[in-house]
Amino acid sequence: VQLQASGGGLVQAGESLRLSCAASGFTFRNYAMAWFRQAPGKEREFVASARYSGDNAYYAGSVKGRFAIIRDNAKITVYLQMNSLKPEDTAVYYCAAGRPIISQIMERSGFGYWGQGTQVTVSS
Repeated sequence: VQLQASGGGLVQAGESLRLSCAASGFTFRNYAMAWFRQAPGKEREFVASARYSGDNAYYAGSVKGRFAIIRDNAKITVYLQMNSLKPEDTAVYYCAAGRPIISQIMERSGFGYWGQGTQVTVSS
């Protein structure tokens, strides 16, 4: 299983960024996909997840209305569209894959495969 995240960078507050996560080595359409992030000195936290068809998406309260998780089963890729970025969004962002039960859809425990992370830095 491989999850290759990309698209991070340095942006100013208010700008947008789109992260990509290319997946391989498993049947993508059978797995839920998620994004988590980890800021320096903090625990890794949930950002967004999408179930198999992509119809149901879940978001952390801090990003709801600004971020969107988009999965393309044909391209075997999941995206995180981030708008109206804030300095507190600065973190390493990780994509993850798993087969969580519904109570785990926003939990690290629901996802067993992880990518290497991509740095997002938002300046004020």
